[in-house]
Amino acid sequence: MVVLQPSLANFVRLCNEHGHQLLYHPASIEDIQRDGNADRRNRTLARLDQYVRLQAGPRCPWNNAQTSINDACDNEILYALQRDAAHALVTEDQGVHRKASELGLRDRVYFIQSAEDWLRRLHVPGEVQLPNIDDVELHTLTDQLTQPFFDSVRADYDGFNEWFRRKAMEGRRAWVYRDGVNQAIAAICIYTVQTDERFNDAGDVLHGDALKLCTFKVGEAVRGRKIGELFLRGAFQYATNHQCEWIFLHANDEQQKHLKDLIEDFGFRHTGLYESDGVYVKTHPIAPPALEMDQFEYVRRYYPHYLRGIDVQKFLIPIQPQFHDILFPDYLDSGHALPEGHPQRHIGNAIKLAYLCHTPSKQPRPGDVVLFYRSHDVRGVTTLGVVESYTWSESADEIARIVSRRTVYSDQQIEDMARTETKVMLFRLICHLENSVSYAELKRLRVVQGPIQSIVKISDESFSRILRAAER
Repeated sequence: MVVLQPSLANFVRLCNEHGHQLLYHPASIEDIQRDGNADRRNRTLARLDQYVRLQAGPRCPWNNAQTSINDACDNEILYALQRDAAHALVTEDQGVHRKASELGLRDRVYFIQSAEDWLRRLHVPGEVQLPNIDDVELHTLTDQLTQPFFDSVRADYDGFNEWFRRKAMEGRRAWVYRDGVNQAIAAICIYTVQTDERFNDAGDVLHGDALKLCTFKVGEAVRGRKIGELFLRGAFQYATNHQCEWIFLHANDEQQKHLKDLIEDFGFRHTGLYESDGVYVKTHPIAPPALEMDQFEYVRRYYPHYLRGIDVQKFLIPIQPQFHDILFPDYLDSGHALPEGHPQRHIGNAIKLAYLCHTPSKQPRPGDVVLFYRSHDVRGVTTLGVVESYTWSESADEIARIVSRRTVYSDQQIEDMARTETKVMLFRLICHLENSVSYAELKRLRVVQGPIQSIVKISDESFSRILRAAER
Protein backbone atom coordinates (compact mmCIF):
# COMPACT_ATOMS: atom_id res chain seq x y z
CA MET A 1 0.00 0.00 0.00
CA VAL A 2 1.30 3.44 -0.88
CA VAL A 3 0.81 5.90 1.98
CA LEU A 4 -0.34 9.22 0.56
CA GLN A 5 0.75 12.19 2.62
CA PRO A 6 -0.61 14.54 3.70
CA SER A 7 -4.05 13.62 2.28
CA LEU A 8 -4.38 10.17 3.86
CA ALA A 9 -3.23 11.23 7.32
CA ASN A 10 -5.48 14.30 7.27
CA PHE A 11 -8.44 12.26 6.01
CA VAL A 12 -8.07 9.78 8.90
CA ARG A 13 -7.63 12.64 11.38
CA LEU A 14 -10.79 14.39 10.19
CA CYS A 15 -12.76 11.15 10.36
CA ASN A 16 -11.63 10.54 13.92
CA GLU A 17 -12.20 14.12 15.06
CA HIS A 18 -15.71 14.39 13.64
CA GLY A 19 -17.11 10.93 14.32
CA HIS A 20 -16.96 9.34 10.86
CA GLN A 21 -16.51 5.59 11.27
CA LEU A 22 -13.89 3.99 9.06
CA LEU A 23 -14.81 0.46 7.90
CA TYR A 24 -13.24 -2.17 5.72
CA HIS A 25 -15.08 -4.86 3.77
CA PRO A 26 -14.14 -8.54 4.40
CA ALA A 27 -13.49 -8.93 0.67
CA SER A 28 -10.55 -6.55 1.06
CA ILE A 29 -8.70 -9.20 3.07
CA GLU A 30 -8.95 -11.69 0.21
CA ASP A 31 -7.67 -9.04 -2.18
CA ILE A 32 -4.73 -8.07 0.05
CA GLN A 33 -3.73 -11.70 0.68
CA ARG A 34 -3.11 -12.16 -3.05
CA ASP A 35 -0.34 -9.55 -2.96
CA GLY A 36 2.86 -11.36 -3.89
CA ASN A 37 5.01 -8.92 -1.91
CA ALA A 38 4.96 -10.47 1.56
CA ASP A 39 6.31 -7.42 3.39
CA ARG A 40 3.79 -5.06 1.81
CA ARG A 41 0.99 -7.62 2.33
CA ASN A 42 1.73 -7.91 6.04
CA ARG A 43 1.98 -4.14 6.51
CA THR A 44 -1.34 -3.60 4.76
CA LEU A 45 -3.10 -6.30 6.77
CA ALA A 46 -1.71 -4.80 9.98
CA ARG A 47 -3.18 -1.40 9.09
CA LEU A 48 -6.67 -2.90 8.95
CA ASP A 49 -6.61 -3.07 12.76
CA GLN A 50 -7.19 0.70 12.72
CA TYR A 51 -10.62 0.19 11.17
CA VAL A 52 -13.87 -1.63 11.95
CA ARG A 53 -14.68 -4.76 9.97
CA LEU A 54 -17.97 -4.45 8.11
CA GLN A 55 -20.33 -7.32 8.84
CA ALA A 56 -20.72 -9.52 5.78
CA GLY A 57 -24.05 -9.14 4.00
CA PRO A 58 -25.78 -10.99 1.16
CA ARG A 59 -23.55 -12.39 -1.56
CA CYS A 60 -23.20 -10.16 -4.57
CA PRO A 61 -25.62 -11.26 -7.33
CA TRP A 62 -23.32 -9.78 -9.99
CA ASN A 63 -20.76 -12.56 -9.50
CA ASN A 64 -20.87 -15.89 -11.29
CA ALA A 65 -18.53 -18.74 -12.20
CA GLN A 66 -16.94 -16.64 -14.97
CA THR A 67 -16.15 -13.66 -12.71
CA SER A 68 -12.44 -13.30 -11.98
CA ILE A 69 -11.28 -13.30 -8.35
CA ASN A 70 -10.28 -9.62 -8.52
CA ASP A 71 -13.59 -8.57 -10.06
CA ALA A 72 -15.53 -10.64 -7.55
CA CYS A 73 -13.91 -8.78 -4.62
CA ASP A 74 -14.57 -5.40 -6.23
CA ASN A 75 -18.18 -6.39 -6.91
CA GLU A 76 -18.74 -7.48 -3.31
CA ILE A 77 -17.50 -4.11 -2.04
CA LEU A 78 -19.54 -2.08 -4.54
CA TYR A 79 -22.65 -4.17 -3.88
CA ALA A 80 -22.33 -3.38 -0.17
CA LEU A 81 -22.12 0.31 -1.06
CA GLN A 82 -25.21 0.02 -3.25
CA ARG A 83 -27.06 -1.56 -0.32
CA ASP A 84 -26.09 1.45 1.82
CA ALA A 85 -23.79 -0.49 4.14
CA ALA A 86 -21.71 2.73 4.12
CA HIS A 87 -22.10 6.30 2.98
CA ALA A 88 -19.05 6.26 0.71
CA LEU A 89 -16.16 4.16 -0.55
CA VAL A 90 -12.62 5.55 -0.56
CA THR A 91 -10.15 3.79 -2.84
CA GLU A 92 -7.23 4.54 -5.15
CA ASP A 93 -8.17 1.61 -7.41
CA GLN A 94 -8.90 3.07 -10.85
CA GLY A 95 -10.74 -0.10 -11.88
CA VAL A 96 -13.16 0.24 -8.96
CA HIS A 97 -13.84 3.86 -9.92
CA ARG A 98 -14.52 2.84 -13.50
CA LYS A 99 -16.88 0.06 -12.40
CA ALA A 100 -18.64 2.42 -9.96
CA SER A 101 -19.40 4.76 -12.87
CA GLU A 102 -20.91 1.88 -14.83
CA LEU A 103 -23.09 0.94 -11.84
CA GLY A 104 -24.33 4.48 -11.19
CA LEU A 105 -22.28 4.77 -7.98
CA ARG A 106 -19.72 7.27 -9.21
CA ASP A 107 -20.80 10.03 -6.82
CA ARG A 108 -20.21 7.77 -3.80
CA VAL A 109 -16.70 6.56 -4.64
CA TYR A 110 -13.75 8.81 -3.84
CA PHE A 111 -10.02 8.99 -4.25
CA ILE A 112 -8.32 9.74 -0.93
CA GLN A 113 -7.63 13.36 -1.88
CA SER A 114 -11.21 14.06 -2.93
CA ALA A 115 -12.51 12.41 0.26
CA GLU A 116 -10.17 14.53 2.37
CA ASP A 117 -11.36 17.62 0.50
CA TRP A 118 -14.99 16.69 1.23
CA LEU A 119 -14.33 16.48 4.96
CA ARG A 120 -12.33 19.70 5.02
CA ARG A 121 -15.18 21.52 3.29
CA LEU A 122 -17.69 20.13 5.76
CA HIS A 123 -15.74 20.65 8.97
CA VAL A 124 -13.12 23.35 8.38
CA PRO A 125 -14.69 25.53 5.66
CA GLY A 126 -12.64 28.53 6.70
CA GLU A 127 -9.52 26.74 5.43
CA VAL A 128 -10.99 26.17 1.97
CA GLN A 129 -10.58 29.02 -0.46
CA LEU A 130 -10.91 28.80 -4.19
CA PRO A 131 -7.73 30.29 -5.62
CA ASN A 132 -7.18 32.70 -8.43
CA ILE A 133 -4.86 31.74 -11.24
CA ASP A 134 -2.15 33.93 -12.76
CA ASP A 135 -1.59 33.95 -16.53
CA VAL A 136 2.15 34.43 -17.10
CA GLU A 137 4.78 34.25 -19.82
CA LEU A 138 6.82 31.09 -19.41
CA HIS A 139 10.15 32.91 -19.36
CA THR A 140 9.20 34.45 -16.00
CA LEU A 141 9.42 30.96 -14.46
CA THR A 142 12.73 29.65 -15.81
CA ASP A 143 14.61 30.66 -12.64
CA GLN A 144 12.16 28.61 -10.56
CA LEU A 145 12.75 25.19 -12.17
CA THR A 146 14.75 24.07 -9.13
CA GLN A 147 11.64 24.23 -6.94
CA PRO A 148 10.60 20.78 -5.60
CA PHE A 149 7.29 21.15 -7.47
CA PHE A 150 9.04 20.34 -10.76
CA ASP A 151 10.90 17.24 -9.50
CA SER A 152 8.23 14.71 -10.50
CA VAL A 153 7.78 16.30 -13.94
CA ARG A 154 11.52 16.24 -14.52
CA ALA A 155 11.68 12.58 -13.48
CA ASP A 156 9.02 11.62 -16.03
CA TYR A 157 10.24 13.86 -18.84
CA ASP A 158 13.87 13.47 -19.87
CA GLY A 159 15.24 16.87 -20.86
CA PHE A 160 12.36 18.78 -19.25
CA ASN A 161 14.47 21.81 -18.26
CA GLU A 162 15.78 22.23 -21.80
CA TRP A 163 12.27 21.81 -23.25
CA PHE A 164 10.89 24.36 -20.77
CA ARG A 165 13.52 26.98 -21.67
CA ARG A 166 13.07 26.36 -25.39
CA LYS A 167 9.31 26.88 -25.12
CA ALA A 168 9.89 29.98 -23.00
CA MET A 169 11.99 31.46 -25.81
CA GLU A 170 9.10 30.78 -28.20
CA GLY A 171 6.83 32.98 -26.08
CA ARG A 172 4.67 30.23 -24.62
CA ARG A 173 2.43 31.03 -21.63
CA ALA A 174 1.12 29.20 -18.55
CA TRP A 175 -1.57 29.40 -15.90
CA VAL A 176 0.03 29.21 -12.47
CA TYR A 177 -1.21 28.87 -8.91
CA ARG A 178 1.12 29.85 -6.07
CA ASP A 179 0.73 28.82 -2.46
CA GLY A 180 2.20 29.63 0.92
CA VAL A 181 4.13 32.56 2.33
CA ASN A 182 6.87 32.17 -0.26
CA GLN A 183 4.33 31.98 -3.10
CA ALA A 184 5.99 28.83 -4.44
CA ILE A 185 4.51 27.28 -7.57
CA ALA A 186 1.89 24.73 -6.54
CA ALA A 187 0.14 24.07 -9.88
CA ILE A 188 0.83 24.84 -13.52
CA CYS A 189 -0.81 24.42 -16.90
CA ILE A 190 1.33 25.35 -19.92
CA TYR A 191 -0.71 26.01 -23.05
CA THR A 192 -0.32 26.85 -26.73
CA VAL A 193 -2.41 27.00 -29.90
CA GLN A 194 -1.54 24.62 -32.74
CA THR A 195 -3.01 24.45 -36.24
CA ASP A 196 -3.84 21.24 -38.15
CA GLU A 197 -2.05 19.26 -35.47
CA ARG A 198 -1.28 15.55 -35.83
CA PHE A 199 -2.04 14.67 -32.27
CA ASN A 200 -1.56 10.91 -31.87
CA ASP A 201 0.61 8.03 -33.05
CA ALA A 202 -1.98 7.10 -35.69
CA GLY A 203 -1.39 10.47 -37.38
CA ASP A 204 -4.94 11.75 -36.89
CA VAL A 205 -5.32 15.49 -37.47
CA LEU A 206 -7.28 18.14 -35.60
CA HIS A 207 -8.21 20.44 -38.46
CA GLY A 208 -8.10 24.14 -37.63
CA ASP A 209 -6.86 25.69 -34.41
CA ALA A 210 -6.54 23.52 -31.29
CA LEU A 211 -5.61 24.57 -27.77
CA LYS A 212 -3.00 22.18 -26.40
CA LEU A 213 -2.56 21.86 -22.63
CA CYS A 214 1.07 20.79 -22.62
CA THR A 215 1.90 20.35 -18.95
CA PHE A 216 -0.99 19.98 -16.51
CA LYS A 217 0.20 19.41 -12.96
CA VAL A 218 -1.41 20.12 -9.60
CA GLY A 219 0.87 19.56 -6.61
CA GLU A 220 -0.30 17.06 -4.02
CA ALA A 221 -0.30 19.62 -1.22
CA VAL A 222 -3.00 21.73 -2.92
CA ARG A 223 -5.15 19.04 -4.50
CA GLY A 224 -8.78 19.29 -3.52
CA ARG A 225 -8.89 23.06 -4.04
CA LYS A 226 -10.52 22.72 -7.48
CA ILE A 227 -7.39 24.02 -9.20
CA GLY A 228 -7.63 21.49 -12.03
CA GLU A 229 -11.21 22.65 -12.59
CA LEU A 230 -10.04 26.26 -12.61
CA PHE A 231 -7.42 25.43 -15.24
CA LEU A 232 -10.15 23.87 -17.37
CA ARG A 233 -12.32 26.93 -16.93
CA GLY A 234 -9.43 29.05 -18.15
CA ALA A 235 -8.90 26.70 -21.09
CA PHE A 236 -12.56 26.84 -22.12
CA GLN A 237 -12.60 30.63 -21.94
CA TYR A 238 -9.32 30.94 -23.84
CA ALA A 239 -10.46 28.54 -26.55
CA THR A 240 -13.74 30.45 -26.91
CA ASN A 241 -12.01 33.84 -27.13
CA HIS A 242 -9.48 32.56 -29.67
CA GLN A 243 -11.93 30.43 -31.68
CA CYS A 244 -10.11 27.15 -31.07
CA GLU A 245 -12.36 24.27 -32.11
CA TRP A 246 -10.47 21.65 -30.14
CA ILE A 247 -8.79 21.31 -26.76
CA PHE A 248 -6.46 18.38 -26.13
CA LEU A 249 -3.81 17.03 -23.80
CA HIS A 250 -1.68 13.96 -23.16
CA ALA A 251 -2.05 12.12 -19.87
CA ASN A 252 -0.45 9.10 -18.26
CA ASP A 253 -3.52 7.01 -17.44
CA GLU A 254 -1.88 5.39 -14.42
CA GLN A 255 -0.06 8.35 -12.88
CA GLN A 256 -2.69 11.00 -13.68
CA LYS A 257 -5.91 9.16 -12.88
CA HIS A 258 -7.34 12.19 -11.03
CA LEU A 259 -6.82 14.31 -14.14
CA LYS A 260 -8.34 11.65 -16.38
CA ASP A 261 -11.42 11.44 -14.18
CA LEU A 262 -11.79 15.23 -14.22
CA ILE A 263 -11.42 15.85 -17.94
CA GLU A 264 -13.73 13.01 -18.97
CA ASP A 265 -16.48 14.69 -16.94
CA PHE A 266 -16.04 17.75 -19.18
CA GLY A 267 -16.35 15.96 -22.49
CA PHE A 268 -12.74 14.97 -23.22
CA ARG A 269 -12.55 11.62 -25.01
CA HIS A 270 -9.69 9.16 -25.27
CA THR A 271 -8.57 9.25 -28.91
CA GLY A 272 -5.49 7.07 -29.10
CA LEU A 273 -1.93 7.21 -27.82
CA TYR A 274 1.01 9.54 -28.20
CA GLU A 275 4.05 7.42 -27.40
CA SER A 276 3.02 5.89 -24.05
CA ASP A 277 0.47 8.53 -23.00
CA GLY A 278 -3.23 8.62 -23.67
CA VAL A 279 -4.52 11.47 -25.84
CA TYR A 280 -7.72 13.20 -24.73
CA VAL A 281 -9.60 15.54 -27.05
CA LYS A 282 -12.56 17.82 -26.40
CA THR A 283 -14.63 19.16 -29.28
CA HIS A 284 -15.02 22.90 -28.71
CA PRO A 285 -17.17 24.29 -31.55
CA ILE A 286 -17.21 28.04 -32.13
CA ALA A 287 -20.98 28.06 -32.59
CA PRO A 288 -23.40 25.93 -30.55
CA PRO A 289 -23.90 22.69 -32.53
CA ALA A 290 -27.51 22.07 -33.57
CA LEU A 291 -27.96 18.58 -32.14
CA GLU A 292 -30.88 16.65 -30.69
CA MET A 293 -29.57 15.15 -27.48
CA ASP A 294 -30.03 15.05 -23.71
CA GLN A 295 -29.89 18.61 -22.37
CA PHE A 296 -27.34 17.99 -19.65
CA GLU A 297 -25.18 15.69 -21.79
CA TYR A 298 -25.03 18.54 -24.30
CA VAL A 299 -23.55 20.99 -21.78
CA ARG A 300 -21.19 18.33 -20.42
CA ARG A 301 -19.86 17.63 -23.90
CA TYR A 302 -19.87 21.12 -25.40
CA TYR A 303 -19.44 23.43 -22.39
CA PRO A 304 -19.71 26.44 -22.31
CA HIS A 305 -22.45 25.97 -24.94
CA TYR A 306 -25.84 24.92 -23.58
CA LEU A 307 -29.29 24.21 -24.97
CA ARG A 308 -31.82 27.02 -24.57
CA GLY A 309 -34.72 26.11 -26.88
CA ILE A 310 -38.37 26.48 -25.94
CA ASP A 311 -38.47 22.93 -24.54
CA VAL A 312 -35.77 23.86 -21.98
CA GLN A 313 -37.18 25.26 -18.74
CA LYS A 314 -35.78 28.54 -17.38
CA PHE A 315 -35.83 29.72 -13.77
CA LEU A 316 -34.97 32.76 -11.68
CA ILE A 317 -33.29 31.80 -8.40
CA PRO A 318 -33.00 34.37 -5.59
CA ILE A 319 -29.78 34.21 -3.61
CA GLN A 320 -28.69 36.32 -0.66
CA PRO A 321 -25.41 38.26 -1.00
CA GLN A 322 -23.48 36.20 1.57
CA PHE A 323 -24.25 32.96 -0.28
CA HIS A 324 -23.66 34.61 -3.66
CA ASP A 325 -20.19 35.59 -2.45
CA ILE A 326 -19.50 32.00 -1.38
CA LEU A 327 -20.72 30.44 -4.62
CA PHE A 328 -19.31 33.06 -6.98
CA PRO A 329 -16.22 34.61 -5.37
CA ASP A 330 -15.05 35.97 -8.73
CA TYR A 331 -18.26 37.92 -9.39
CA LEU A 332 -17.91 41.69 -9.39
CA ASP A 333 -20.61 43.95 -10.72
CA SER A 334 -19.72 46.41 -13.47
CA GLY A 335 -19.13 49.20 -10.94
CA HIS A 336 -16.25 47.27 -9.35
CA ALA A 337 -14.98 45.14 -12.22
CA LEU A 338 -11.29 44.39 -12.51
CA PRO A 339 -9.61 46.01 -15.52
CA GLU A 340 -9.27 44.09 -18.78
CA GLY A 341 -6.05 42.07 -18.80
CA HIS A 342 -5.96 41.67 -15.01
CA PRO A 343 -4.75 38.09 -14.36
CA GLN A 344 -7.69 37.40 -12.02
CA ARG A 345 -10.41 38.91 -14.21
CA HIS A 346 -11.45 35.70 -15.94
CA ILE A 347 -10.49 32.76 -13.75
CA GLY A 348 -11.80 32.83 -10.23
CA ASN A 349 -13.88 29.84 -9.17
CA ALA A 350 -14.99 26.35 -10.02
CA ILE A 351 -17.51 25.27 -12.66
CA LYS A 352 -19.33 22.53 -10.74
CA LEU A 353 -21.26 24.02 -7.82
CA ALA A 354 -24.08 23.23 -5.38
CA TYR A 355 -26.98 25.39 -4.17
CA LEU A 356 -29.27 24.64 -1.22
CA CYS A 357 -32.59 26.30 -0.47
CA HIS A 358 -36.07 25.81 1.02
CA THR A 359 -38.14 26.73 -2.01
CA PRO A 360 -41.36 24.73 -2.46
CA SER A 361 -40.59 24.29 -6.17
CA LYS A 362 -39.78 20.80 -7.40
CA GLN A 363 -39.82 21.69 -11.10
CA PRO A 364 -36.15 22.06 -12.19
CA ARG A 365 -34.74 19.17 -14.21
CA PRO A 366 -31.25 18.29 -15.46
CA GLY A 367 -30.35 20.55 -18.37
CA ASP A 368 -32.67 23.38 -17.33
CA VAL A 369 -31.25 26.91 -17.32
CA VAL A 370 -31.07 28.94 -14.10
CA LEU A 371 -30.47 32.66 -13.65
CA PHE A 372 -29.29 33.74 -10.20
CA TYR A 373 -30.86 36.91 -8.83
CA ARG A 374 -28.70 38.54 -6.15
CA SER A 375 -31.02 40.17 -3.63
CA HIS A 376 -30.57 43.04 -1.14
CA ASP A 377 -27.56 44.90 -2.57
CA VAL A 378 -27.21 44.33 -6.32
CA ARG A 379 -30.89 43.41 -6.66
CA GLY A 380 -30.26 42.05 -10.12
CA VAL A 381 -29.70 38.93 -12.22
CA THR A 382 -25.96 38.24 -12.26
CA THR A 383 -25.16 34.67 -13.27
CA LEU A 384 -26.27 31.87 -15.59
CA GLY A 385 -25.95 28.14 -14.96
CA VAL A 386 -27.30 24.78 -16.11
CA VAL A 387 -28.87 22.26 -13.72
CA GLU A 388 -27.05 18.94 -13.33
CA SER A 389 -29.43 17.44 -10.77
CA TYR A 390 -32.24 18.61 -8.49
CA THR A 391 -33.31 16.60 -5.45
CA TRP A 392 -34.75 17.17 -1.99
CA SER A 393 -34.17 15.65 1.42
CA GLU A 394 -34.51 16.14 5.17
CA SER A 395 -31.42 14.05 5.89
CA ALA A 396 -28.27 16.04 6.65
CA ASP A 397 -26.15 12.98 5.86
CA GLU A 398 -27.77 12.51 2.47
CA ILE A 399 -27.45 16.21 1.60
CA ALA A 400 -23.79 16.22 2.63
CA ARG A 401 -23.16 13.20 0.41
CA ILE A 402 -24.92 14.77 -2.59
CA VAL A 403 -22.97 18.02 -2.39
CA SER A 404 -19.73 16.39 -1.23
CA ARG A 405 -17.61 17.10 -4.30
CA ARG A 406 -18.62 20.73 -4.57
CA THR A 407 -20.01 21.91 -1.25
CA VAL A 408 -19.35 25.39 0.05
CA TYR A 409 -21.61 24.72 3.04
CA SER A 410 -20.31 23.65 6.42
CA ASP A 411 -21.55 20.60 8.30
CA GLN A 412 -23.41 22.90 10.71
CA GLN A 413 -25.09 24.85 7.91
CA ILE A 414 -26.28 21.60 6.33
CA GLU A 415 -27.55 20.36 9.71
CA ASP A 416 -29.48 23.61 10.24
CA MET A 417 -31.02 23.58 6.76
CA ALA A 418 -32.02 19.92 6.94
CA ARG A 419 -34.44 20.59 9.80
CA THR A 420 -36.97 21.18 7.03
CA GLU A 421 -37.06 19.68 3.54
CA THR A 422 -34.11 21.09 1.64
CA LYS A 423 -33.78 21.35 -2.12
CA VAL A 424 -30.35 20.41 -3.45
CA MET A 425 -29.38 21.72 -6.86
CA LEU A 426 -26.11 20.70 -8.47
CA PHE A 427 -25.30 22.92 -11.42
CA ARG A 428 -22.55 24.04 -13.76
CA LEU A 429 -21.66 27.70 -13.94
CA ILE A 430 -21.82 28.95 -17.53
CA CYS A 431 -21.03 32.64 -17.10
CA HIS A 432 -21.62 35.84 -15.24
CA LEU A 433 -23.73 38.24 -17.28
CA GLU A 434 -21.85 41.11 -18.84
CA ASN A 435 -24.16 43.51 -16.98
CA SER A 436 -26.52 42.62 -14.15
CA VAL A 437 -30.21 43.05 -14.96
CA SER A 438 -31.90 45.00 -12.17
CA TYR A 439 -35.19 44.22 -10.49
CA ALA A 440 -36.63 47.44 -11.92
CA GLU A 441 -35.61 46.28 -15.39
CA LEU A 442 -37.14 42.84 -14.80
CA LYS A 443 -40.44 44.52 -13.93
CA ARG A 444 -40.22 46.85 -16.93
CA LEU A 445 -39.60 43.85 -19.20
CA ARG A 446 -42.60 42.08 -17.62
CA VAL A 447 -40.41 39.20 -16.47
CA VAL A 448 -41.73 39.48 -12.89
CA GLN A 449 -44.62 41.29 -11.27
CA GLY A 450 -43.61 41.17 -7.62
CA PRO A 451 -40.70 40.37 -5.28
CA ILE A 452 -38.49 37.37 -6.16
CA GLN A 453 -38.63 35.31 -2.98
CA SER A 454 -38.48 31.76 -4.32
CA ILE A 455 -37.51 29.87 -7.46
CA VAL A 456 -39.63 31.32 -10.28
CA LYS A 457 -40.17 29.70 -13.66
CA ILE A 458 -39.98 32.20 -16.52
CA SER A 459 -40.96 31.99 -20.16
CA ASP A 460 -38.57 31.52 -23.04
CA GLU A 461 -39.35 35.07 -24.17
CA SER A 462 -38.59 36.48 -20.70
CA PHE A 463 -35.26 34.63 -20.72
CA SER A 464 -34.39 36.18 -24.09
CA ARG A 465 -35.31 39.65 -22.80
CA ILE A 466 -32.96 39.23 -19.83
CA LEU A 467 -30.06 38.18 -22.06
CA ARG A 468 -30.65 41.13 -24.38
CA ALA A 469 -30.80 43.53 -21.40
CA ALA A 470 -27.50 42.10 -20.08
CA GLU A 471 -25.77 43.01 -23.36
CA ARG A 472 -26.76 46.68 -23.23
